[in-house]
Amino acid sequence: MLQILSVILVLLVTAGLLYWINSDTFQNKHKKYILIFLWVFVAIYSYKTINSVYEVIQFDDLKEVRYQKVIKNLIDIRNSELAHRSVKGQFQNNWDSLVKFIELDSFTLTQRRDSSILDKEMTKRYGGVKTYKDIVIVDTLGFVSVKDSLFGVDNRYTKMMYVPGAKDADTKFELRSGYIEQNGLDIPVFESKVIKSVILYDQNKDLIFKENLVQSVDGVNGSALKVGSMDEVNTNGNWPKNYTKNQ
Repeated sequence: MLQILSVILVLLVTAGLLYWINSDTFQNKHKKYILIFLWVFVAIYSYKTINSVYEVIQFDDLKEVRYQKVIKNLIDIRNSELAHRSVKGQFQNNWDSLVKFIELDSFTLTQRRDSSILDKEMTKRYGGVKTYKDIVIVDTLGFVSVKDSLFGVDNRYTKMMYVPGAKDADTKFELRSGYIEQNGLDIPVFESKVIKSVILYDQNKDLIFKENLVQSVDGVNGSALKVGSMDEVNTNGNWPKNYTKNQ
């Protein structure tokens, strides 16, 4: 917005100068050359400005396409990590182990139902009067493959660790896991991320620098796309909803 306003301001000032110089009130033997110089300046400045604005538009369009592809993988990574915690009680920080878990492990299907049983202690305390207490019974109904539950017949989980569109096809997302203490408890956490410059490796460095400074409700804040956190209990991604509207 500021760039557009500055362009308008410069063009208005230049147009004013051209009008003044071209009027009868301006008398100078070099008037012709000054006019030529100003027209050349306007032409060059306009070209560079339009080209700069167009480059920003192209950058934003390409960035959105690449971010969406990266986010799709990060969502698969998050779902896989949540499944691992559900079954194993902790997150995984090794890609091979995570893939092996998806292929070999299963979710346990259970059913919870309320029931009541004789409370022997209370019955004895009340002189033999039968007293019951409520309990919850968990029945195991069966098992379902993690792979079938999360991915069905799709094997994309075998490549979810690779950053889509990176310069090097073997570039992987960073993956960490561990624990943080909260209210006296060790809570499992994980984080997977890739820095923006890896995704936008072939773009204008100045535009990447500005993108790293983004702080907006409609943008990806910070210098990386990530899911999870090693600093707080959070399994969300740092992208806004508009990047996943079609997923």
